[in-house]
Amino acid sequence: MLVTRPPISYFMGMPGTVKPAPKQQQTRPARADELFLPDFCGMRVVFVVVLIAQLCAIVLTLAPMNVPVQGRWYNLAMISLFVQWAALSCSGVLCLSRPYLGRFTNREVGLISYSLILLVILVISEAAYWLIYYPDPYGDSAHWQFLLRNLLIGAIIGGLVLRYFYVQQQWRARVKTESQSRLQALQSRIRPHFLFNSMNTIASLTRIDPKQAEIAVENLADLFRISLGDARASYTLKEELDLCRRYLEIESLRLGDRLRLDWQVEPLPMDARVPPLLLQPLLENAVYHGIETISGGGTIAIHGERNGRNLLIKIQNPISPSSQPPHQKGNRLAMDNIRQRLQAVYDKQGKLETEQQAGQYIVSIHFPYKKHDDEDPDRR
Repeated sequence: MLVTRPPISYFMGMPGTVKPAPKQQQTRPARADELFLPDFCGMRVVFVVVLIAQLCAIVLTLAPMNVPVQGRWYNLAMISLFVQWAALSCSGVLCLSRPYLGRFTNREVGLISYSLILLVILVISEAAYWLIYYPDPYGDSAHWQFLLRNLLIGAIIGGLVLRYFYVQQQWRARVKTESQSRLQALQSRIRPHFLFNSMNTIASLTRIDPKQAEIAVENLADLFRISLGDARASYTLKEELDLCRRYLEIESLRLGDRLRLDWQVEPLPMDARVPPLLLQPLLENAVYHGIETISGGGTIAIHGERNGRNLLIKIQNPISPSSQPPHQKGNRLAMDNIRQRLQAVYDKQGKLETEQQAGQYIVSIHFPYKKHDDEDPDRR
């Protein structure tokens, strides 16, 4: 027969173990001054809270060595009830408080959240005590000991968890700022040789084909406008592809028949949101490292595929076996920049892969399909 008192010792440790559950949530704030707490209203966060809380209940049930098997099943049921009750209550309170917490600074949010956690621990502990142990033959001393131990453990664990969330938010904000700086630097980077060649081409066209020269100037102006724009802005895939076509039109004026294009992007949703200048630098690499190195030129193929919510864009160009090492070094630098941009915008869902086969260089971009008017992925 199970002794009445052991479950109290289990309950004393539970409030302190409820709060760490949201550590699994890694929502990334869109601004440095945004709340450092995750969104406890989301279904995924609630699922993680319930799962981690139940794992804690199982561990605490198995920890004692002097409880019979039958008693462990009873303890598991009681501990699970208490833990899930406390975990969901903490999540619900923080969820309902989130709109109001946005009015305060991070320090004030931390103090308010800390107080709310302790208040929930106190209320749940008091309710659990009177519902399960009343009347208590051990008197009021056991009652206060039960409450104080729960509050003490909750204060220590809750404080550490809030500190963890704050440090994580500061780290993510720093990484995001660095990524945006790299993105802005990449957008502002226009190779001097491309600019000089374009200006020379436009100058030669002004005499023989003024209309074409005017179109080239407009296309070049659009490239500069996007390059000098806000790094945090996003565009539709249609706008990005239109920009790529304008860039290739400028290069076609210079390269003529040496530059051939194969567009197969019909399967792609044109309303998909992409960061600016995601594809244009890759096409610039295809021209600079591929077509220009081959006397007879070649074909740049732009193919798009859609698989549910996942999009794939492949850019393929021929390469010369005699390409110089500096070209290869510059190509790797551009690829690293694109990878960083994909990771900054899409996290692990965005990736860039490269391969070389049969004299062809293939770049594959994978990223999720999100409409331009959808919520920013960084705010999810």
